[in-house]
Amino acid sequence: MAEAESGLSSPQPVAERRALFGDLHVHTQLSFDAFIFGTRSTPDSAYAFAKGEAIDHPAGFEMQLGAPLDFLGVTDHAMYMGMLPAMSDAESLVGQHPISVGIREAAGPQERLAAFQKMFPYLRKQLDGPDDLLDPDIVRSAWETTVAAAERHNEPGAFTTFVAYEYTASGAERENLHRNVVFEGAAPDIPFSSMDSSNPEDLWDWLDAQREQGVEGLAIPHNSNGSDGLMFELAQTDGSPMDVTYAEQRMRNEPLVEVTQVKGTSDTHPLLSPNDEWADFELMQVKVATVIPSQAEGSYVREAYGNGLAMQEESGFNPYKFGLIGSSDTHVGAGSFDEDNYWSKVGIVDATPQQRGSVPLDEPDSEGNRYAGGDIASFSEWGASGLAGVWAEENTRESIYAAFRRKEAFATSGPRMKVRFFAGYDIADKTSGADRIARLYDDAVPMGADLLADGVKQPEFFVWASRDAGSAPLQRLQVIKGWVEEGERQEMVFDVACSDGLTVDPKTHRCPDNGAEVNPADCSISSDRGAAELEAVWQDPTFDAGQHAFYYVRALENPTCRWSTWDAVRAGVAPREDLHATIQERVWSSPVWYVPQT
Repeated sequence: MAEAESGLSSPQPVAERRALFGDLHVHTQLSFDAFIFGTRSTPDSAYAFAKGEAIDHPAGFEMQLGAPLDFLGVTDHAMYMGMLPAMSDAESLVGQHPISVGIREAAGPQERLAAFQKMFPYLRKQLDGPDDLLDPDIVRSAWETTVAAAERHNEPGAFTTFVAYEYTASGAERENLHRNVVFEGAAPDIPFSSMDSSNPEDLWDWLDAQREQGVEGLAIPHNSNGSDGLMFELAQTDGSPMDVTYAEQRMRNEPLVEVTQVKGTSDTHPLLSPNDEWADFELMQVKVATVIPSQAEGSYVREAYGNGLAMQEESGFNPYKFGLIGSSDTHVGAGSFDEDNYWSKVGIVDATPQQRGSVPLDEPDSEGNRYAGGDIASFSEWGASGLAGVWAEENTRESIYAAFRRKEAFATSGPRMKVRFFAGYDIADKTSGADRIARLYDDAVPMGADLLADGVKQPEFFVWASRDAGSAPLQRLQVIKGWVEEGERQEMVFDVACSDGLTVDPKTHRCPDNGAEVNPADCSISSDRGAAELEAVWQDPTFDAGQHAFYYVRALENPTCRWSTWDAVRAGVAPREDLHATIQERVWSSPVWYVPQT
């Protein structure tokens, strides 16, 4: 078949890798919780939404993107996949179970929550006897539906789908250990779920075994912020010491981490990064689906990067050399990425401003609270995030998956900002001209790669970011560095480019404030501040040629209204004082790791 007939684009040279945006964390009615919360979106409708079509929210309004995505993976929970639609059928055998009856009779959001909680002993394998709800044939049929939808909507060169699912494991005290599992092409007969094992190391064994059979896949941890320190702990799951075999298997199967999504951002925490003024960004500080505080140590990626370097220096292996993406974790089949058009996550439970706690209740509740809360989670801490970005030659499974594998990937908090990051030696003269990206690919390494030492020569970093034309301009471009000194994790944040003609203070490594403002009355923003693009060729003033280090990029927009402020403005009420009124949307690159000579 000729190229014009197939619709396939010719493979592009490396220099022409382009930014593609997608979502690898999407739930439909095949997920038990999504169905309970009123979602009737199918994998087909989720793909239709990603391609730009309008679909219905469970509360009755339409959801539609401003522009289509480039790729999508539907990731319904493998555990109980498809069981809830079957349980809703009163004529079916499983539909006659008391829990099924209770779910069908639940009239309102609180009743739905109560019905959901009655499933917890089944989901957590805390039953006294056998599971009398689970039907493996129903799960297999739902998986076949998932695979068929992905194959039906895959359009090489135009729109890419990935067969995927969520592995929903938790620790003994409800710590989040969830992963999304994404396959390059061929899919397994049935997914490995937390019903098989809640130990992620067993998932890696299964992925290795699938790979030997020609089924290539990877796992992407998410919501480490709710893991209570278990996602990036310093020992194996059984408490034994990590070793090189563990590190290699983890990196073989988990080259990426989802750093931002609706349930918060897992870059860092003020307790872990006290000198980072922007660390307090969209934090969810409880375990997933609880109101129990989650320990910061072991739960955030920047600390994990530093701990990985410490293990590298001490023991010669690093289990935490992962890249970064964002995704939504929508449970209505449609990601909510825009602060000014936010429908949250869980269907009829958080569809309105009052339900999600951004607008006061008509009357205080029985405990005197002016704002709605939840006995599962605080919806007001959730956010309009996020997206996965990759640099790929073409919009195909093979090309995008290869970008996942080499970690040439980045994360955004919602807007479609782009970021490039290269490191090399004597590259400053290669960062201008129409062919500069081609020369950088030839003579430097991109995000996700190791930069090997060249004697004691100091590396140079090319850093670039561009705004989303539909969002706010950029305010500043930063490089975040981490290293280990005398066994202690260290980090610094360097502003490397400023908007509006401002320059970085060489003592503080900070840009002056550019004066961008937000009008709280209508959420309008300064029209004369900020940049469409920012770039720099930067050298680390603290560089030590004998020291392992990681570097990654963060670019910040000018301040804009948070979704909760938009809700309040539209309702004609004052924003909640205990929530951030504004935020600075951002993009994160995957790191480059500097490797000294041994």
